[in-house]
Amino acid sequence: MSRFLWPARTPLLRVVGLMSGTSCDGVDAALVEVARVEGRIRIHTLATLFRPYTPEERERILALCQPDAPVEEICRTHFDLGEVFAEAVLRVLEQAGCGPEGCDLVGSCGHTVWHVPGHSTLQLGEAAVIAERTGLPVVSNFRARDIAAGGQGAPLVPYVDYLLFTDPHRARAVQNIGGIANVTYLPAGGGPDKVVAFDTGPGNMVIDAVAGLLTGSPRDEGGALAARGRPHEAVLEELLAHPYFAQPPPKSTGREVFGRSYAEEVVARARSLGLAPQDVLATVTLLTARTIADAYRFLGPVDEVVLSGGGVHNPTLVRWLRDLLHPVAVRTSNEFGVDPDFKEAIAFAVLAALTAWGLPGTLPSATGARHPVILGALTV
Repeated sequence: MSRFLWPARTPLLRVVGLMSGTSCDGVDAALVEVARVEGRIRIHTLATLFRPYTPEERERILALCQPDAPVEEICRTHFDLGEVFAEAVLRVLEQAGCGPEGCDLVGSCGHTVWHVPGHSTLQLGEAAVIAERTGLPVVSNFRARDIAAGGQGAPLVPYVDYLLFTDPHRARAVQNIGGIANVTYLPAGGGPDKVVAFDTGPGNMVIDAVAGLLTGSPRDEGGALAARGRPHEAVLEELLAHPYFAQPPPKSTGREVFGRSYAEEVVARARSLGLAPQDVLATVTLLTARTIADAYRFLGPVDEVVLSGGGVHNPTLVRWLRDLLHPVAVRTSNEFGVDPDFKEAIAFAVLAALTAWGLPGTLPSATGARHPVILGALTV
């Protein structure tokens, strides 16, 4: 038997990509045709589906994103999430009008509950359960091999950003705003070795957590409360002084740094000053916009920004980001044929296809690894 299921000469694979992001709101699934055409990757998205977590599932996962999480619960959730991911695969295939026989492969990012950049990482969602329930081979555990090669293990989407968005004449910053915000810089006409990518800091994570603590709602829907508030400049400057923002790339972060404990500290500080909820939300929303815009000092010239992720649905955040980046054009990935809500699920479908073909899926310039690596483990 060959090392890989599909030799590089196989021109096209149908892959379901799965993404459960740091916002912890649910599982994104995308059925994607990934083709190799004249040495380039082409994609066509056939179906997408969002499988939300129930409040109980969400709280269960978030409880594990703590350094003292119980080992038994981690073990149980690992397999139970495999069931959730398998359900998402079968549902998106049904939506596409086919069953597992119409698909070649699954690429599952898993849900990251702990990440130590450059040292170790833990994603939950047992691939064997997905393979058993769907009858499909699964590529999972994408981050580990990059870490073994000396990298951060994140971000992993930049190579796909390069394949989908690079332009010979325009320098682009591909900005994802999920729970954590990350940017991929594509200089005009540059090769993959010229790509710069890193996590800029919190995206929706702090906004959502603060909304939950102050209002009981899981998010500030549409940025409505933030729009009615006024950012508190002194608190904002205190938050911007966090050492992560000054750290040069390559770098990555997550809930370990900007999770619930961080949000609780922000809320406690705001309450000590008597700030109204809308003013606190305005402050942390501007924090996300500022840290994204400020991070562009690590990039070269930018002609346009391409936004994706759940943050595109927060008009207040997007408006403030546009103001900070003016006169640079800010567009959404939808204008390039990539659904902003499913870009990362699509990316993991592409990464899984690259693994199946025996091709590297990383950019050492983004992760800091010693060399490119073939990502993930294959469960058949």
